[in-house]
Amino acid sequence: MNPSIIEVRNLITSFGETLIHDHINCTVKKNEIYALLGGSGSGKSTLMREMILLERPESGSIHVLGHDLSTLTPLEAAELRRSWGVLFQSGALYSSLTVGENIALLYNEYTDLSPKLIDELIRLKIDLVGLPPHAKYLYPSQLSGGMVKRAALARALALDPKLLFLDEPTSGLDPLSSRQFDALIQQLRDLLGLTVIMVTHDLDTIHRIVDRFTLLGEKKVIAEGTLDEVLRVDHPIVDYFFQRGAYGITR
Repeated sequence: MNPSIIEVRNLITSFGETLIHDHINCTVKKNEIYALLGGSGSGKSTLMREMILLERPESGSIHVLGHDLSTLTPLEAAELRRSWGVLFQSGALYSSLTVGENIALLYNEYTDLSPKLIDELIRLKIDLVGLPPHAKYLYPSQLSGGMVKRAALARALALDPKLLFLDEPTSGLDPLSSRQFDALIQQLRDLLGLTVIMVTHDLDTIHRIVDRFTLLGEKKVIAEGTLDEVLRVDHPIVDYFFQRGAYGITR
């Protein structure tokens, strides 16, 4: 049986008087590509931020790799953060640093590796995400949108994480680049044994590489499961996302 890597139970999130999540539940299993799907304001990005300790819910629980995030000490939280890598929507690369220097930040912060070994690892990660060797010396402003995503992905993979979190990974990419990036994520999942959690609204990505997903709406989980399982759910939000989408799917 495929074990659970992340478990969200009865989660409530509020920002002031605004309720974002109302007792939501979802489960991410080991080695799957799992998506958080929903409209603007549905709380999908907030949920991912809570999973990576950037936000705190009002109540309920999130367990990641067996750890209850609400009970971690600062030292335990710092150690757990080494278990995941994060690719933010814009890439979030430091514009004043080269690609190589951006990746090196993680090694300098979290390891005591020699400069020579760090340089070798940087070259390895750059090659892993399909960038040319000279990309190490380029600044973010010298990269195309697709290359920025790949460079940020190389940085996210620097510490060989078990979990990879992606925030709108194909946002801003042309259709060909989007397909290539999806294929890269799937290849890395298979090669490295990763569990991938992504925030997305891209139906092409859902169809191409996502194993299971949660559809958020009305402050709740509308449906969770494979695409076939979700499409069997009778709900207007499911209709909106899939029946009126580019695929013309019907139940």
